[in-house]
Amino acid sequence: MKVLIVYDSTYGNTEQIARAIASAITGEVKVVRAGEVNLAELNSHDLLVIGSPTQGGRPMSSVVELLAKIPESAIKGKNVAAFDTRIALAKLFGFAAVRIAKNLKEKGAVAIVPPEGFNVTAKKVPKLKEGELESATNWAKTLIK
Repeated sequence: MKVLIVYDSTYGNTEQIARAIASAITGEVKVVRAGEVNLAELNSHDLLVIGSPTQGGRPMSSVVELLAKIPESAIKGKNVAAFDTRIALAKLFGFAAVRIAKNLKEKGAVAIVPPEGFNVTAKKVPKLKEGELESATNWAKTLIK
């Protein structure tokens, strides 16, 4: 299986989750920041996974910009999954993963799992809550079933 994992990260938490997901998937896996994606590569992957921190209920602007650039023809019928990092209070505004998944589905992609969230602390410099990296590897295993 050929997998492309795209993310952006402010404090490194979403990057850690993206890399944990990659470590649990066998096959050819590429992890890349949203601003560095080569759109021509999308056609050559079996699975596209996109993740972002939740900021004001939305993905980071770099992820939003990437989603806007992805042509429907590149992901129509393609298997996709979305994840985010979040604090508990974000539920008031919504979560980035839900918006990412919705955008991809509107372009014809096939969500193989529901959007997933991984929790961070609400401190000034957020950190992943204990056990979230393990949760990410477990979630990744559901992607390849």
